[in-house]
Amino acid sequence: MPHTKPTLSPSKLFSSVGARSPRPYWRSIAIGIILIPINCYWITYIELVQYSAQPTIVSLIFTVVFNVLLLTGFNGIFKRVLPQLALSQGELLVIYVMLSVASATAGHSMMEILVSTLGHAFWFATPENDWKDLFWRYIPNWLAVAEKGVLSGYYEGDSTLYTKQHLLGWLMPVVNWFAFLFALLFVMLCINVIVRKPWTEDEKLAYPIIQLPARMTSDGFFTNRLMWIAFGLVATCDIINGLHHIFPAIPSVFEKEYRFRFTEKPFSAMGWLRLGIYPFVLGIGFLIPLDLLFSSWFFFWVWKGQQLIGSVVGLEGTGYPYINYQGFGAYMGIFLIAIWRSRKHLQNLFGAKASPMSTQDEPMSHRAVIIALISGVVFLTFFCLRAGMSLWAILVFFGLYFAFSTAVSRMRAELGSPMHDLHYTGPERVMVAAVGTRRLGPNNLSMFSFFWFFTRTFDSHPMPHQLEGFKLASTSGIRSRFMLFAILIALFVGILSQFWALISVPYRLGALHEMSRVPIIYGAEPWRNLQNWLAHPLDPDYWALGFTGIGLLFSLFLMLMRMKFLWFPFHPAAYATVCGSWAVNYIWFSLGVVWVVKLLLLKYGGRNAHRKAMPFFLGLILGQFTVGSLWTILGMMFNIPTYGIWP
Repeated sequence: MPHTKPTLSPSKLFSSVGARSPRPYWRSIAIGIILIPINCYWITYIELVQYSAQPTIVSLIFTVVFNVLLLTGFNGIFKRVLPQLALSQGELLVIYVMLSVASATAGHSMMEILVSTLGHAFWFATPENDWKDLFWRYIPNWLAVAEKGVLSGYYEGDSTLYTKQHLLGWLMPVVNWFAFLFALLFVMLCINVIVRKPWTEDEKLAYPIIQLPARMTSDGFFTNRLMWIAFGLVATCDIINGLHHIFPAIPSVFEKEYRFRFTEKPFSAMGWLRLGIYPFVLGIGFLIPLDLLFSSWFFFWVWKGQQLIGSVVGLEGTGYPYINYQGFGAYMGIFLIAIWRSRKHLQNLFGAKASPMSTQDEPMSHRAVIIALISGVVFLTFFCLRAGMSLWAILVFFGLYFAFSTAVSRMRAELGSPMHDLHYTGPERVMVAAVGTRRLGPNNLSMFSFFWFFTRTFDSHPMPHQLEGFKLASTSGIRSRFMLFAILIALFVGILSQFWALISVPYRLGALHEMSRVPIIYGAEPWRNLQNWLAHPLDPDYWALGFTGIGLLFSLFLMLMRMKFLWFPFHPAAYATVCGSWAVNYIWFSLGVVWVVKLLLLKYGGRNAHRKAMPFFLGLILGQFTVGSLWTILGMMFNIPTYGIWP
C-alpha cells in the first residue's frame, strides 16, 4: 500500500493569497443575512415536507453550494458589466461560510429535532403511556410548550403562527433555547479558535471538504473542459432519473443503490449490503487522502466481520459488537490524539507564554478566548442547574460532548468524510451505560431527552463548518477576526430564522399531515426513551462501557502504529467514522471505487495526473448538487414529491 497523500496547494486555490486584504467585506455580511432565512426555509421544506435528499446530513451541504454557484454566476456578469459591484473571492467565501454554519445548525440533526420535541410530551400524552404522571413534573415549563390551544395549530395545520396566543405560547421556550443553543455553538467556536493554529498552520491538515467552494470562487474553474464533461454527464443522468420519478413511463438511467443480503446464517447477521453509486460521493472521495480512503473502506468490512463472528459464536442479539459504542470510544481516542499533538500550543495558551508572533491574525487574543470559553461553559452550567440537573452530570455530559465535537472537527479537517453520523450513542447513553438510570435520576434523564436534538446522530454537526471557515479565511486573505464576526452573525440570524421556519411551516401544513416524519417520529424518540428509563430502570451496562474503552484503545493503537511505521495504512479517523454510521452502508462502495481509481491514477500518472483529474471529480459533485437543488425547488413550486440525490 503506497503512502501517498496528495494534497492541493492552497496558493493555487485562491486568487488573493499574500498580504491580508484591508477590505472589510461588509457586503458579504449583508448578503449572508439576506440569504440565511431563505436557505433555512428551503432546508425545512426539503427535509420536513418533501423529506428528500437530506442536504444537511452531508458534510458539503448542497443548498449552500447551489447558492454560491448562483452568486458566482451573477458575479461573472457583474465583472463584465459593472466591475465595481463584483464580489471578490473572499466575499464569496464569507457568504459560503455563513450559509454553511447556519445550515448545519438548522439541519436534520440539530434544530429540526429540537422544535419537534418542545410540545410532543404534552400533545401525545395519553392514559396508556402515562406520560403525565411519569415525567411531566420533571419538564421545566420555561423550556416546553404545554398549552393545547397553542399546539393544536402546530400539529393540525390550516392555521397561522401569527396570532397573539401562538406567538406568546412559543416565546419563552424559543428565547431560552435560543440562548442555550447560541452558548453551545459559541463554546464550539472558542474551541475552534484554540485548535485552529496547530491544526491549520502547524500540522497543515488537508481540509478536503472546502476544496470545491475554494475552486468555484477562484479564476479559471468554470473554463475547465473536464469539469463540464463530468457536470454534464451527472446532470443528464439526474434529470432523466428525476423525470422518471414524476413520469414512471420514462426509463431511469441507473439506480442509486443495489441491495442484497444473505439469507442463511451466519452471513445473514451482516444485514443488507448496499452497492451505492453516488457521483457526489465519488467526487468528495477523490479529495480524501489515499490511506484514509482505504481505511474507510477497510473498516466497513471489519464492522461486518464482527457481526459475522458474533453470529458464529452465538452472540447475535446480545448487543455485540456494540459497534456504536466502539465508535464513541474511537472519537474519544481521536480527541486525546488531537490534544497530545497540540500540547505545546495548549501549554503556551493556558500558560500565558505565547510569543508575540503567535497571536498574529488570531480571531481572539489568548486571554479573550479563555475568558469567552469559561463564560460559555458557566452559562450552560447555570442553564442546566436551573433546569434541575446535577452539577456532576452537567460537567460529565458536556465534557464528553465537547470532546466528541472536537474529535469530529479534527476528523473532518484530516479525513473529509462525506458523512459522519453516529446514531443513538451520545454522551447520555455512555453515562447510562456507566452508572445506570437510577444513579442519574429523573431530572437528569429528562434534560437528556431535550438534548436529544444534538446527540441523536451528529451528522449535521456545526463545529466542523466553523473550523473550515477559519481555514478558508487563513488561505484567502480574510482576517480571521472578521470571519469570527461573520460566523457569530450567521449563528444569531440562522437560529432565529430556523425557529421561524420550523414553527411557521407546520402551522400552515400541519405536523400531523404532510410533515409527519420528522416532527412526529423524531419528536417521539426522546420521550419514549425517557418513558422506558423511568418505567424500566437500567443497571450499568459494563459490556457497552467495555467496548467504548476498546474503541478508544484501538484508535490510540492505530495512531501509535502510524507514528512508528510510515507504511501503516490504517487511520483511527476512518475507524471512528465507520463505526455506528448509518451513512457508511450507502457510501462504502463508492469510496472503494474511488480508492481504486485514485490508486491507479497516482501509480501510473503521478501527482500531475491527479491534479489534472481533480476538476472532473469536482464536476461530479457540482453537477449532482445543482440538479438535486433544482429538483427540490420544482417540488416546492408545484407541491409535488421530486427526485432526491440521496436516500
